[in-house]
Amino acid sequence: MAKDILGEAGLHFDELNKLRVLDPEVTQQTIELKEECKDFVDKIGQFQKIVGGLIGLVDQLAKEAENEKMKAIGARNLLKSIAKQREAQQQQLQALIAEKKMQLERYRVEYEALCKVEAEQNEFIDQFIFQK
Repeated sequence: MAKDILGEAGLHFDELNKLRVLDPEVTQQTIELKEECKDFVDKIGQFQKIVGGLIGLVDQLAKEAENEKMKAIGARNLLKSIAKQREAQQQQLQALIAEKKMQLERYRVEYEALCKVEAEQNEFIDQFIFQK
């Protein structure tokens, strides 16, 4: 009866017969909730560590991928540069070939003219010798 009156007033006795404001059942549930919250906070902390490590790893991989991308772009640009250099060199060589062909043609014409002059001079010498 005294327990009922105290219970209605919001006062309770625990297992050690100490006077408490909360019902022992509510106190037990509060303690369990506190422990569960602590476990939850610990798990969240572990999760944050794992996620932090994962983010760090992904960032590192992203940096490495970016570096490789830059290397690939550099290599591609180098290949384009080399191709342009070869094209320019090829044009220079073609111009040189055309120049040498023109020079060869001039030399051929000059050779033919010299051969004609030589033939004329030989004929003149032959005629001169036969006239004496």
